[in-house]
Amino acid sequence: MAPQEQPVSTASGIWRELCPRCRRGAIFRRPVYRAPLSMRDHCPVCGLQFEREQGYFLGAMYVSYGLSIPPVLLLVLLIWKLTGWPYDVSIGAAFVAYLPAAPLVARASRVVWMYIDQALDPR
Repeated sequence: MAPQEQPVSTASGIWRELCPRCRRGAIFRRPVYRAPLSMRDHCPVCGLQFEREQGYFLGAMYVSYGLSIPPVLLLVLLIWKLTGWPYDVSIGAAFVAYLPAAPLVARASRVVWMYIDQALDPR
């Protein structure tokens, strides 16, 4: 007899990029450093269609914006205080410093958006 699997929490499912319905199937095909947005069409475990309609991930842009503002603001303030550069130059430097994180944030925002959508409209 196989041991009963422990249910995966929402936070753990988001962190591990698992299907929002069953929390067992992987959403992405490859690791973020190899293919940032290479998503599966359906969950390999429960069959949930990840992209419900054309333009579905438009809502993920709002999540991405919300996830990006705090670290970029922190970077701007740190660069501005530590370097003494003008504020506009500090904003540009923070933008460049944040670019490597963009694929991570884009991927995380899609996962969070799917979890929000699944909570509001489970199908």
